[in-house]
Amino acid sequence: MKQNVRLRDKLRYEFDKTMAAGTGALIGWLGLVSIIIIFFFGAVVATLGVAPEGAEPMGFVEAAWASLMRTLDAGTMGGDSGWGFRFVMLLVTLAGIFVVSALIGVLSSGLDAQLEVLRKGRSKVLEEDHTIILNWSSSIFDIISELVIANESRKKPRIVIMANRDKVEMEDEIADKIANLKNTRIICRSGDPTDLYDLGIVNPQTSRSIIVLSPEDEDPDSSVIKSVLAITNDPNRRQERYQIVAELRDMESRELGHAVGGDEVQLVLADDLIARIMVQSCRQSGLSAVYSELLDFDGCEIYTVEQKELVGRPFGSALMAYEASTLIGLVTREGQVLLNPPMETVLEDGMKLIIIAEDDDAIKLAQVKREFNRALLSMPAAVEKRPENTLILGWNRRGPMVARELARYVEPGSRLTICASSPGLPERLLPMEFPQDRLRVEVVSEDSSSRTVLDSLDIQQYDHVMVLGYNEELPAQAADTRTLVTLLHLRKIAEKAGKHISVVSEMIDVRNRELAEVSKADDYVVSNKLVSLMLSQASENEFMSAIFGSLLDENGSEIYLRPVEDYVVTGKPVDFATVVLAARSRGEVAIGYRRLRTGEADARNLGGVVINPTKSDKLVYEPQDRIVVLASS
Repeated sequence: MKQNVRLRDKLRYEFDKTMAAGTGALIGWLGLVSIIIIFFFGAVVATLGVAPEGAEPMGFVEAAWASLMRTLDAGTMGGDSGWGFRFVMLLVTLAGIFVVSALIGVLSSGLDAQLEVLRKGRSKVLEEDHTIILNWSSSIFDIISELVIANESRKKPRIVIMANRDKVEMEDEIADKIANLKNTRIICRSGDPTDLYDLGIVNPQTSRSIIVLSPEDEDPDSSVIKSVLAITNDPNRRQERYQIVAELRDMESRELGHAVGGDEVQLVLADDLIARIMVQSCRQSGLSAVYSELLDFDGCEIYTVEQKELVGRPFGSALMAYEASTLIGLVTREGQVLLNPPMETVLEDGMKLIIIAEDDDAIKLAQVKREFNRALLSMPAAVEKRPENTLILGWNRRGPMVARELARYVEPGSRLTICASSPGLPERLLPMEFPQDRLRVEVVSEDSSSRTVLDSLDIQQYDHVMVLGYNEELPAQAADTRTLVTLLHLRKIAEKAGKHISVVSEMIDVRNRELAEVSKADDYVVSNKLVSLMLSQASENEFMSAIFGSLLDENGSEIYLRPVEDYVVTGKPVDFATVVLAARSRGEVAIGYRRLRTGEADARNLGGVVINPTKSDKLVYEPQDRIVVLASS
């Protein structure tokens, strides 16, 4: 039914709606009233001819200017003379006090509100070719540091970060922990990385790559998968494919992650990655340094490039085609990664080569003709396989993965002893199933950092010792402190027994690795650092996840550190091309070496590991040195 509404009520209603529009509407109304006041009194002064004593009457423009000055500053009327002029200017000044002052106050409040919005980080990013990092975790600082190195050759590189945190807090923490950003600029935004609207703030449509970190909450994998889903199914998404790297914790989330992201996403299973590297490192001293060298941007990296000049040549022949780069595999035209394929595999047009090089500019074909002295080659010695005894000290969520991974490598009759003070450890191990003839598991529910407990375990009987951090029960620094105590006890036990103990330790914080050097353990697997390196590399190379997935798969070709005497003679100068030839004859790819007693500076803390050496350089190897190879067994 039609209502009879008074005009006054209608006007009041329209005014209320306008005022509800916010600060902009209020500024508009106050500004309009201020202009009316100024012009009105200017017209009054000009029309009535009111002027200061002894002065000529003012025109409209002069009168309006005088009104404006008195609305802005009440002290201006102090010098007025003539009571008629004083009275009019008093009215102008009073109007200014109530209206113009209110306008200035609203402008100031509006500016403060806008600054607060900017501080909250809700403005849209208008960058192009930028790297986006979604969510916040302890890995973010290592990722930024690696991307800064990778961005040195780029023009105006940008990293945009979005997380459910205060923008200023994120910026301050980054400034505290990363000293030099070089030519990279960091842009932080506050928002929900799973929300479609918030994702629009970081402008994924023009991004170079997107890294989705595992957030520190109760169900991190669901958050990561939802973020990937929001990016790939955005109605306003770009036509070109995205390059997304997503960190997951649970292996069961892998299939869902691939279903959501398709070929646009690379999944990095953080816990699985660390578990596999730990198991392989405990069986081969120095292996973690090899992975660190391949994963960080400071040194040699893995590239995938097309090399049409090599089309039609066998893979084994192409191994010698580079002087300062190392060919390790192929990417087929269908996108399948083949590491160390059969030497007779012919390189086809459309294939990409997987190459280790210091920089993509260094990937150049060699212009030298190689001659080999086959008298320098040697035959591998027979290796006796036997059951192994392994000890795990400490426990966390990666423990079951480490145990399962170990069971895939050891010989039948092997034994695994787990010593940890984690509550309910025996019950948590019940669901784990291993072939009893391959790996028998024993549990000791004691404090793994206690010297008394360690002495009772008879450490010397174990072939390998792994130390896991209690990072689920303790903060990162406290967990690493407990690990350091355990490592120091192991060192004392080894010194007392006069026997070397193979120890691989998990360090949560990379800064504690230098402290751990005093324990003289064989390898340190720095958890967050390795995950950060993998995420950074995958954001730059779309095949990186598949490459490392193949490297860490026992069914494919893996990295081994084998005695140098299995390939070339010791005590004589041998160039690395001859080592490559020896490895090729065994169906392997030689990618580097490890020298234990060289006296050379090891500024990068790689334990004597050198990856991608120049093939023409000659070295005199010693019996304890190792050749780093890519082999299928």
